[in-house]
Amino acid sequence: MQKQHIVQTRQQEHVHFEKLILSSVNSPFICRLYATFRDSKHVYMLLEACLGGELWTILRDSHNLDDRTTRFCLACCIEALDYLHRHGIIYRDLKPENMLITARGYIKMCDFGFAKFIGIGQKTWTFCGTPEYVAPEVILNKGHDFAADYWSLGILTFELLTGTPPFQASEPIKIYMKTLKGIDALGLAQNKYICLKALQFIRRLCRFNPSERLGVGKHGIQEIRSHKYFQGFDWAAIAKQTLPTPFKVKLNGPLDCSNFDRFTMDEQEPPDESSGWDDDF
Repeated sequence: MQKQHIVQTRQQEHVHFEKLILSSVNSPFICRLYATFRDSKHVYMLLEACLGGELWTILRDSHNLDDRTTRFCLACCIEALDYLHRHGIIYRDLKPENMLITARGYIKMCDFGFAKFIGIGQKTWTFCGTPEYVAPEVILNKGHDFAADYWSLGILTFELLTGTPPFQASEPIKIYMKTLKGIDALGLAQNKYICLKALQFIRRLCRFNPSERLGVGKHGIQEIRSHKYFQGFDWAAIAKQTLPTPFKVKLNGPLDCSNFDRFTMDEQEPPDESSGWDDDF
């Protein structure tokens, strides 16, 4: 990551939080951080290689996922969120681009740039996240907690099943205006890709009032696992990662990166940045 760009966009705190959180977590559903480095131009994070690529790439190529595959993906996310929330961490950037597939076909969360320690029963007021996934209370600056992650889980469910997020527009402000009108204004019942149980699941997660969302009640995230959309799902097997995966990852060795899109490196050398914000990297 270019240090000058991080400073120009005032992302120093987010990068520090990402390093701190990834260094402290230990879950089979979260991408592992092995080490960090720095030089005069960049900071580096050495992360676990998840060679199956991004879930977003699979969604893009297949246009949408069936219920079995969607449930598997969501279950991996739910296991990760359960771990994070029990340790007082809010994630705030749930989306297919931040879900990597391992060589075994399981999903791990990555990119913790918006994650934050808030503690149990506490709120935070930082405005951040991907516009299509931002919860109403974040937009309204009312303070948000773990319930914002459950809103995003509902949005993710919709996107996996249909191929696109429910709230879309040409500009972020227009997306926020649609979000504030609520999920029920979209006429989801007419969507051919969303079955009744999935529809009910999305609606329960995307309640406008955070206190009414699935996962916020006295039984916590177990309410999500117990929803009818997951009826018959083997949660014990997903936790042990023994459940058969819908993703069959093809690799030609441990250095095969063919499941990732190619990108062009910036040939222009970035300037040095020496303010010292990264002294602990």
